[in-house]
Amino acid sequence: MITSYDIIKNLVSTEKGTSQEKQRKYSFRVATTATKIDIKRAIQEIYKVKVQDVNTSHVSGKLKRVRVRSGYSSSWKKAVVSLCEGQKIEVA
Repeated sequence: MITSYDIIKNLVSTEKGTSQEKQRKYSFRVATTATKIDIKRAIQEIYKVKVQDVNTSHVSGKLKRVRVRSGYSSSWKKAVVSLCEGQKIEVA
């Protein structure tokens, strides 16, 4: 059985993501098989907040080189979660 902690991997803290916190939007790295409904339920269960909207996107792996060898980093799925008015996630 898959748990909420299996769906939500971690909070993505970037410059753009930090500036969106004022608009009650938070970015998360999520499981590639997770749906928007799964993500919404997991966020509500873990952080005890009311989720208004979930937007997802696939982030492609980047080309990485180490000396002569080249390869790609792993692709992953990103979810931008919008919270209802008055809700907030405490970021340490």
